[in-house]
Amino acid sequence: MTLPSAPTAPAQARKARAGAVTARRRVVGLVVCLVVLLVAVVASVAVGSRAVSLPDIVAGVFSPDPDDIAQVAVHQRLPRTLLGLLVGAALGLAGGVMQGLTRNPLADPGLLGVNAGASFFVVLALSFLGVGSLSSAVWFAFVGAAVTSAGVWAVGSLGRAGATPLKLALAGAATAAAFTSLTTLVLLSQREVLEVFRFWQVGSVGGASFSEILTVLPFLAVGAFLAVALAGGLTNLALGDDVATALGQRTGLTRVAGGVAVVLLCGTAVAVAGPIGFVGLTMPHLARLFTGPDYRWILPYAAALGAALLVLADVLGRVVADGEIEVGVMTALLGAPFFVAVVRRTRLREL
Repeated sequence: MTLPSAPTAPAQARKARAGAVTARRRVVGLVVCLVVLLVAVVASVAVGSRAVSLPDIVAGVFSPDPDDIAQVAVHQRLPRTLLGLLVGAALGLAGGVMQGLTRNPLADPGLLGVNAGASFFVVLALSFLGVGSLSSAVWFAFVGAAVTSAGVWAVGSLGRAGATPLKLALAGAATAAAFTSLTTLVLLSQREVLEVFRFWQVGSVGGASFSEILTVLPFLAVGAFLAVALAGGLTNLALGDDVATALGQRTGLTRVAGGVAVVLLCGTAVAVAGPIGFVGLTMPHLARLFTGPDYRWILPYAAALGAALLVLADVLGRVVADGEIEVGVMTALLGAPFFVAVVRRTRLREL
């Protein structure tokens, strides 16, 4: 029996240089993402029915003059921009966590039915329980997201092979279709709720207020903290359950905590902005182009890219038509061709 020889000094040096290049590329890429995010934020507060200058933006943020129309416009756009940042980051994080937990490149809050389940429970609360406030609706969104996540995982786990990516995708698609049909059935008999739901369903951050943001901020913060704390565990899970267990990973606990993070992030995002698709699906894939398979880098990238995409989509929705196109429509228009391009360029694989 021949034992493997120890790495030679030149081989170790090459490995060290490759690691340094990878680390430098990840840091530079993250800085570029943050710059893009900053540009998106400035565009969001500057572009609208009335374009404003950079001095007006600064004054409108820190000490708006109520007699200056430009500064008042900036001040009114701030909640919308902030909500877009939070929802985009939440969906990017949730998509990354779901893909890590399931090792499924198609895992996404929309495709796995989590958004549809949260929407259905919110509609039930609006229709039959008289719920009208965001602080109450968000709890029903949590229940819907949790029930759907558990149901999809249970159905996808049936059989000897367990929860394979294909079975989870099929279970999620079937669940999303079922909840969408049930939501439509309820709305057909509730005309007054239908009028409210019609705009919320397409996904929107218009009409946001600081009070709404303060209501949902604690849930998003806890969900984001859990997601980032699980990043190392998700990287181990990507190697397979047996290897992760051998490395000391408690796979069951990681999946439960990851599920809680997804419920908090998706439930809150759906409750406050509606079921917005493609952000959670596409942003983790774009992040991997820069980071590789390490979730300690994928998750921060996905959060920054998701926030930038949602804010830029909202800005484009204000300027491409005479009226306003809701951000949920714009993310679908931008996300679908981007996802096709990523698939053609990188060939999706099991995670």
